[in-house]
Amino acid sequence: MNKAANTYWTDTRLAAQRPLPRAITVTPARGSAIAHAREETQSRRASRSPFVAFSVIMLTLFVFCVSISLRTQAEVQAAALRHETLNMEVEILRNTNSALEQQMRRLRTDPRAIEATARERLGMVRRNEIIVPAAQ
Repeated sequence: MNKAANTYWTDTRLAAQRPLPRAITVTPARGSAIAHAREETQSRRASRSPFVAFSVIMLTLFVFCVSISLRTQAEVQAAALRHETLNMEVEILRNTNSALEQQMRRLRTDPRAIEATARERLGMVRRNEIIVPAAQ
């Protein structure tokens, strides 16, 4: 309850919010051409500054967005190329796997395939066959 009745805080806050007195500057008389030109220049600067600041911010954001967009496109293209490469590798492996499965099936069931493989890979011959060496 003691803090609620403290009036010093309110007084110091109000004193801090009061504007400071302006520094006195010497300016030429109002009727002179120099004073008129100075006032006109200051008014132009005051009217341009928000537009210039807004333009700079918008240009910066535009450049930032374009750079992000270009980088993202490059990454997407690289990922698409990698995906295509992996798809081709998978297709080659599937074809190889299919050929091996077909060959296994033939070697398990077809007697002619079994005999041909035994002759080629193992060099086997029948008992009544004569081997003639190839001429070199």
